[in-house]
Amino acid sequence: MKKMSDILTKIAATTREHVAKCKAVRPIADVEKAAKTASPVRGFHSNLLKAKQDGRFGLITEIKKASPSKGLIRADFDPPKLAKAYEKGGSSCLSVLTDVPYFMGSDDFLVQARAAVSLPALRKDFMVDPYQVIEARALGADCILLIMAMIDDQLAAELEQTAFENNLDVLVEVHDTNELERAHKLRSTLLGINNRNLKTFEVTLGTTLELAKLADKTKSLVSESGLFTHDDLKMVNEACGINSFLIGEALMRQEDVAKATQKLLNND
Repeated sequence: MKKMSDILTKIAATTREHVAKCKAVRPIADVEKAAKTASPVRGFHSNLLKAKQDGRFGLITEIKKASPSKGLIRADFDPPKLAKAYEKGGSSCLSVLTDVPYFMGSDDFLVQARAAVSLPALRKDFMVDPYQVIEARALGADCILLIMAMIDDQLAAELEQTAFENNLDVLVEVHDTNELERAHKLRSTLLGINNRNLKTFEVTLGTTLELAKLADKTKSLVSESGLFTHDDLKMVNEACGINSFLIGEALMRQEDVAKATQKLLNND
């Protein structure tokens, strides 16, 4: 198996090619115009904070059709139906995969899912160009993801600034201590810790427990990957105070998504 760093390099190159094609079809001025007239931003970070204030876990629930490692995850894939199920189950926010080549995603999935509910939505994609950030707002997104493993500090700062100019929240994702140190240079206070080792693909909640101790206390932490049960959330919460979690496959594979979401939150 190729090293994840090689895969990320390939994904970044593929994404840049895709963005170049998008720019040729739709100039940035047109995207900026669409972003200005998009439906009002819903507070992504504020919804997670509200869950904490209410004594609940803040769930970012993912709408993901497939993944590079697992292939097709859900055959009966219906973004609006899934969004409604997540909302009914008590989710705080949505994360919608829009990447086409690696996750079978689509911009339409984001538009459809967000339109079906009152929840804020993260555009889950590989951000390598400010064009994509403005495009995210034009699609109605409320938050973007920055994967520190894929971008250098200069680009990260540029993407973050573009997001802030478009009233978007920014979830900065890290996997190790080096990326955490780099993320601390950014202004966003929403910090995601991905429990998947990008070199071995192994998933361990120990990553969250380790990095949470080193994270700036002003950051709002989100634990991502490898979380399957209420007990997992409770353990991480008790160990390091994290109250927000990004859950994808564990819920996408359930027959009754609303019930599974509710059980994850409340263990009932």
